[in-house]
Order: sequence, then C-alpha cells, then structure tokens
Amino acid sequence: MYNRILLPTDGSENAKRAGKHAIWISDVSGADIIVLNVIEPYYPQISALPNYSEVIFDELRDEGETAVKSFKQELESEQCNGMCKNTKLTTQIKEGKAFVEIVESIKREQIDLVVMGASGRHGLDRFMLGSVTERVVREAICPVLVVN
Repeated sequence: MYNRILLPTDGSENAKRAGKHAIWISDVSGADIIVLNVIEPYYPQISALPNYSEVIFDELRDEGETAVKSFKQELESEQCNGMCKNTKLTTQIKEGKAFVEIVESIKREQIDLVVMGASGRHGLDRFMLGSVTERVVREAICPVLVVN
C-alpha cells in the first residue's frame, strides 16, 4: 500500500512518537522511510554582532543533524524492536520554511504517506495543532498521519 514514508522530525517527543508509527507502518507495508529535518534560517537580527546569524544557523543545523542521527541510531540499535528489517532508512536535512520543504519533499520523493507529530517543541503548540503540521495537512498531495 505504501512505498515511501516521509517522517519530518524536529527531535520533539511528538516527532519521536510519530517515528514509532512510521516504523510500524513500514514493517506492515515494506515502505522505505525518509527522516527529514528542516532548518528555518528565518530569524530576526537580534544582536549587533556581525556573526550572530551564522552562530544561530550553525546551532540550528547541529540540532537538525542531532535529531535525524539520534532517530536513525535509535532505530538501528533497537533494530526497530524486531520490525523494519527490510526498511531502507534515509535522512535528509533541508533549509527553508518547514511546511514548504515538507510539501516539496512529498512531490520530489514521491511520498505515499507523511507521518508527523501534532506539534513541535514550541510551548504554545501543545495547546493546538502545530502551524507546520496544519499547513502540511492542508497542502499535502498524499495522506498525512498526525500523531499526538
């Protein structure tokens, strides 16, 4: 039924729970999983220091790399709890607006299913569906499973 699953992650607990669902679906369907982290380099210049933006961007990239690496390592070390033995797992880090990069990845990678957390790491998101998730649900050309 599914051949390619996109798993956007920011390292949040909701994203980790979404990952468990993606693994289960992959095991049942034989789908490959693409773990995607998007770095949003759009932030205001809040310091007069000339390299401040570069420092923030480097930190965001490091966080993104940590999120996708830790997810992949967790899967490999636990061997998906006996599942996903034949699953091809790849990781990607993109730069831009999160929902735009996710929607473009759906098209570019011919994704059959997106599995993502209801909200990310931002405090207000826990009271409502995350804005990135909401935009992806509205604009995706494939089914989106939202995990809370």
